[in-house]
Amino acid sequence: MAKYICREGVSCKGNTHPAFHSKEDLMGKAKAKRQAHIKSYATNVVNIKTFLPKKTRSVEILPRNRSQETYILNLTDPGKDIVFGIGPAGTGKTLLACQVAVKKFLSGEVEKIIVTRPAVSADEDLGFLPGTLEDKMAPWTRPIFDVFREYFYSNEIESMIQEGVIEISPLAYMRGRTFKNAYIIADEMQNATPNQMKMLLTRIGNGSKMVVTGDLAQADRLKDNGLIDFTRQLGESETSRISTVYFGHRDIERHEVVSEVLKVYGDA
Repeated sequence: MAKYICREGVSCKGNTHPAFHSKEDLMGKAKAKRQAHIKSYATNVVNIKTFLPKKTRSVEILPRNRSQETYILNLTDPGKDIVFGIGPAGTGKTLLACQVAVKKFLSGEVEKIIVTRPAVSADEDLGFLPGTLEDKMAPWTRPIFDVFREYFYSNEIESMIQEGVIEISPLAYMRGRTFKNAYIIADEMQNATPNQMKMLLTRIGNGSKMVVTGDLAQADRLKDNGLIDFTRQLGESETSRISTVYFGHRDIERHEVVSEVLKVYGDA
């Protein structure tokens, strides 16, 4: 015989008490109440992307001066496998390289984007920094990912990193690798050694493009500088697949005061 519980909390057998509820009835009512609460909560959930600025999937690259125009033409020229962009801060070297990278990726011309940059320390000892390899390199790659965030949401970028579509590859971990069908951005390479520069430039594989940026005025290493060494030897060699675009202070497109700051430091 089923056991019932009356409203007064008395356990009764059968249905002898005039006010009784079975345990099954009570459990069913509690479950229905929980489901109603969950349904009410679900209807109040707001998609945060609704309130975030919409990301544009079309990349429009417009040069602001003649040097940028030459730079973009070289970056988009299929006959130029390696492009050097050398000049002062604020000339758009990294910005334009990242925009071209996103454009080529979205169009399917490349399958992945490789990001590399020398660490400030000469021997690139990243072990003391906390977190994953991406976390360790974050302070140096943030300018590049700032550009990526103009076209992708943060969770999309995180997913792309996990899937290897965007890869952060420090110079110290590149040896022995070959990047195929990739767009490689090597930023701030004025701090690379000659050995690092040679190792970097020989990582390019079939279907890939590499852009190397640097500002020699901000070099932390003047002796055994890889960027200075290679551009000097490049000037003495004949090559059709490597190009160099030099920017001057007249090409600075940041705030006007940046040019004045450089004049104060005698870099103008």
